[in-house]
Amino acid sequence: MMTWHPTANGLSVEQIQTFFGYHKAHMQLLHSIGFSGLCKSKKLEALTALCADLLKVDSSAIWVMGPGGSSLSREQRYQPQAGHHYAPYHLERAQHPLYFSALEAAEILFTHDATQDSRTRSLRDNTLHTGCSMLAMLDAPIYDGSRLCGVLCLESREPRHWSLTDIACVAAFADTISLINTHEAWLKSRKELDYITHHDDFTGLLNQRSLQYRVQQLISQRNPPQFALLWFDIDRLNAINNGMGGQVGDAVISEIALRLRGVLLPGKDLVARVGGDEFAMLYRFTSATDDIREAVATIMATINQPVQVGQQSLAVSTSVGIAIFPDDTEDLATLIRYSESAMYQAKAYGRRQAQYFNQDVSASAKASFLMEHQLIEAISNHDLSVFYQPIMSGDAQSIVGCEALVRWQHHSLGFLSPGEFLPLAYEVGLIAELDFWVLEQVCKDIKLSRDRGLAMPTVAVNLSADALVDPLLTDKVWDLLEQYQVQGSQLELEMIEDAIKDDSSLLQQTLEQLVRMGIKLSIDDFGTGYSSLLRLKNLPFTTLKIDRSFIEDLPKSADDCAITLSILGMAKGLGVSVVAEGVENDEQERWLQQQGCNYLQGFKYYKPMPRDDLFKVLIGVK
Repeated sequence: MMTWHPTANGLSVEQIQTFFGYHKAHMQLLHSIGFSGLCKSKKLEALTALCADLLKVDSSAIWVMGPGGSSLSREQRYQPQAGHHYAPYHLERAQHPLYFSALEAAEILFTHDATQDSRTRSLRDNTLHTGCSMLAMLDAPIYDGSRLCGVLCLESREPRHWSLTDIACVAAFADTISLINTHEAWLKSRKELDYITHHDDFTGLLNQRSLQYRVQQLISQRNPPQFALLWFDIDRLNAINNGMGGQVGDAVISEIALRLRGVLLPGKDLVARVGGDEFAMLYRFTSATDDIREAVATIMATINQPVQVGQQSLAVSTSVGIAIFPDDTEDLATLIRYSESAMYQAKAYGRRQAQYFNQDVSASAKASFLMEHQLIEAISNHDLSVFYQPIMSGDAQSIVGCEALVRWQHHSLGFLSPGEFLPLAYEVGLIAELDFWVLEQVCKDIKLSRDRGLAMPTVAVNLSADALVDPLLTDKVWDLLEQYQVQGSQLELEMIEDAIKDDSSLLQQTLEQLVRMGIKLSIDDFGTGYSSLLRLKNLPFTTLKIDRSFIEDLPKSADDCAITLSILGMAKGLGVSVVAEGVENDEQERWLQQQGCNYLQGFKYYKPMPRDDLFKVLIGVK
């Protein structure tokens, strides 16, 4: 095996003339109009054919280096007698280590008899890697930038002593192929950069940059057309992510993107993904009488259909806000802001609908929607807190339990009570996540009280209907008990009547599993929802909590007295205890004690308090 570097000199006049003949043919090919317009594979075909014909060899082939230089794969081959063909053929470094090493060490490799050369002898078993008997070989490296990426291989059936002219010609052809590779890589990287710059990498839709560019194009025309900007947001996607996992949420986003892309409308201009669960569409009015309401109806009917994820069908909807150019504004940034504001308005009005921009109502709708996102962040960042309100024995002499109540210290609105943000949590599908956050915080506080040598009484934690239908509810509760070493008997889970109106066996099984953990179950705000004696008899509840609305007018209101007495009588018959909520004065306390109410709770005894204040109370009680 020999090596040759392009700087070699000493060519004869005849060799120089031959070389320039080769060079002229090479240049004529490269500069021809037909060649420059070819795709990469056709250019390589032309080069291998010309090289083989000029040097009068039996085979000219291009081989591509595999990852890490572990293999060579034949990309294409030209034979003067048979033309081009692409039969796959591979060489592995492990079988031909000396040949691969020689390729990497030398710029050009050549031998007059490859069967006798130590570095190419192993190729004999592969019939000299061409599929037929070849003897002479001339290999020139091909690069992609500075990386060795392949080989241009010339072969002859007869022994041949390669001249310097032959070598120089092959080097020129290999260099040309290397330049083609570099140019192709540059074009590919430019296209990839352009795609990344203007497209959303998850859905493949255009991104907000492209949307803004297109809107600016339309606005900048001498006679700009009338068009609408539609801003979509997927309803309750956060609830889907929390309840079913991020993969399901991603599947919903992908499906909505496909549906928006597939909507067939004459005036549809482009669709873009402009946020995590937000999309935008440009709709151009095709005539003066064009009615966008029909177009919006078509879009909403297309995208507001159930999404099939695996074996489950999810009810999914979107809300859309619409701003019209030039009626609402002639400014790009304002148009986007107005359409987004109208979308907030649509959500505030109940979701699954379209709203046109209205200056008067958009501000309040946006404020409500922003508060929703602030609540999401508050849960994620642990900006909420848990307060505790003690529950007293029937004689009001001792603390027998306490109720956990969530509070929110809003950064600008101040301290918010549950009544100010829990309805929002229900509406936007955050209530189950909030329930589990409170439950975990309670478990942490129970552990902390134990570490401080305090005996924290049983803590009642509210559980919503959304949390109850979570198929992983019992697993999540058990994990918390294990993580914080809390006994099930230290917890009581409260749920309102409407949360248990489902008579399913799944609900029955869930409640029974919780009871087996030692957890007590109670019905909160009893008397305000829908329940039946049969349901109460069949479900494993141990406590009823009379809603404060029946307590506040005791004993003056005959109706409230009658209702409270009936609840106490029913509870006694079912063998369950009763807690009266909202006890605020001596008259209420005295009447409830006379009727045999088991437990009392209200401002007469304690207001809800932070954990550390509760610990101080417990120390005093101790």
